Amino acid sequence: MPDRRVVLILQARMGSTRLPGKSMMDCAGAPLVGRIVERLKRCRQLHEIVLATTCKEEDKVLCDLAHTYQVACFQGSENDLVDRYYQAALWQHADVVVRLPADNPVPEPSEIDRIVAFHLQGEFHFSSNLAQVFGNGYPDGIGAEVFDFSSLEMIWKDRADEKKREHLHLNFFDYGTQTPVNPERFRVGTVPCPLEFRRPDLVLDVNTLEQYQFMSALYQALYPVNANFHITDIIRWYDTRYKKR
Repeated sequence: MPDRRVVLILQARMGSTRLPGKSMMDCAGAPLVGRIVERLKRCRQLHEIVLATTCKEEDKVLCDLAHTYQVACFQGSENDLVDRYYQAALWQHADVVVRLPADNPVPEPSEIDRIVAFHLQGEFHFSSNLAQVFGNGYPDGIGAEVFDFSSLEMIWKDRADEKKREHLHLNFFDYGTQTPVNPERFRVGTVPCPLEFRRPDLVLDVNTLEQYQFMSALYQALYPVNANFHITDIIRWYDTRYKKR
């Protein structure tokens, strides 16, 4: 466990525009967010996990879920994610913040530990293996983003435009263009994906009904056999089911 206090903040809400209520949709007999928390609890580099949601009435169910899964819950701004993360991190006295959106239902604990350990070496302000960064080869959705609280506080004070307040990573790195947003201010780093699961073609997000149906089938196939299934298990299942069609 690192000396600096590392807090993972999992952002979730019920009011998703593309797939409302997805956070509580069933994944092999438990809510999607619950399955995420189960996996995150296997990380070894975290001092605390916080489920960060909004103050809206519909999101109280997520606070109840956090209580059930014995993790902290924070309620903050609905659309200003920079402020929600900042206030949650401040509340938890975080030195280092790990960001994970709740549309990534299969985070890989060892890969989150890997990016946290990398970030703690202190060479970069923003470290990510959440998706492709500089050709690292990662599947989309098994890692996380890591940044120091001091960097989060800097962007919180910036009062940037609405898009950057809602999409926190755009203050550091643009995944679409694969470019750092402000390289003079924030150095961006990543780690290479291990060869055995270097599959940048694989997208493991849930933003649409079709993606949820895919993820539900994945959990139904893998979870009963091994609740701690690994990304290599996902790839074997995916290749067997989809590549032979």
